[in-house]
Amino acid sequence: MDVIDKLGTALLMALGMFWKTGWTLVLGFGISAVLQTLVPAEAMRERMGRGGTKQIALAAVLGAASSSCSFAAASIMRTLFKKGASLVTSLAFLFAATNLVIELGVILYLLMGWEFMVAEWLGGIALIAAMSLIVTLTYPTKLAEAAREHPEADGGGHNHGSAHDSDDSWTERLKRPETRGKIAQAFTMEWGMLWKDLAIGFLIGGFVSVFVPTEFWQHLFLVDAPAWLRVPFNAAIGPIIAMLTFVCSIGNVPLAAVLWGGGATFGGVIAFLYGDLIVLPLIDVYRRYFGWKMALYIALVLFASMVIAAIGVDLIFSWAGLVPKAGTDIRRDLTTFSVDYTFWLNLAFGAIGLWLWRTSRKQPVQAKSHCCH
Repeated sequence: MDVIDKLGTALLMALGMFWKTGWTLVLGFGISAVLQTLVPAEAMRERMGRGGTKQIALAAVLGAASSSCSFAAASIMRTLFKKGASLVTSLAFLFAATNLVIELGVILYLLMGWEFMVAEWLGGIALIAAMSLIVTLTYPTKLAEAAREHPEADGGGHNHGSAHDSDDSWTERLKRPETRGKIAQAFTMEWGMLWKDLAIGFLIGGFVSVFVPTEFWQHLFLVDAPAWLRVPFNAAIGPIIAMLTFVCSIGNVPLAAVLWGGGATFGGVIAFLYGDLIVLPLIDVYRRYFGWKMALYIALVLFASMVIAAIGVDLIFSWAGLVPKAGTDIRRDLTTFSVDYTFWLNLAFGAIGLWLWRTSRKQPVQAKSHCCH
């Protein structure tokens, strides 16, 4: 394959990654827009303001139900935290929305086998447990409070007016044209802030998957090293690879299969799958939401949780004899498009996204906005 062919394949890979995750972006940003606009801050504080077991479990269930891409999940997490939810419950939602969702498990099952599907879900629970313990032991009170009030620049659209000033039910408020307009504005401004990060990330992911040879991965993952060194090293290097290469949530499964075929350990691949939450563009998003200090704290907490969970999953599956044989290169699957469930979901959610964009154009954003939390 010459350079021109590789360039074409890399671009097609990037397009395939976007195609696999496009509908989840619309869904996630839509949920975030509804939360920003309709849900009173008091309700958030009451249900998830504390970091207790019930609140964490509720956040995990809501996250798993949201079916969000990592960028969309981060947007919802920011909304929860700034509306009064605790940091632990907000991060629990973030983990669940990217690691416990059904469609991620289905894609893992189809491309890599049921072992990875089960490991992803069990590891997701371990992630939340590890994160909860780390945050409890290291919680930076002053930093967290400052992060709640951090002004969001770049026209992020997170300080627009809310539609929950009256005592009407959320269904009554949703019937109002101005409420739908505010939801559409929030949705559109999320895309306006993040589309460049997404485009750059998919391009990087596509080019890495094509231009980096298998031999490189074999050396990087220490394929000839003893298990006591390989397992923790792979668990640590997996999120770092994700951080530097970036693919969003569900879209990182194809590259995970490339790494698995290239010599990564079982736990290293799982850690890579978790690493979509600390990719460089997403850390920059945390910075926009909360400021640099809080963004770095969140990134360190997420990284430590990923490593701990991945090592645990690797050890348990190895002990149980459930680690599968290395898979094959699935670049062909990612660059082959067909009329399947992804096609219909992208068509349906693309229509919803277009409607929201048109609605926001009909109701321009107010020059002066009010904080929603």
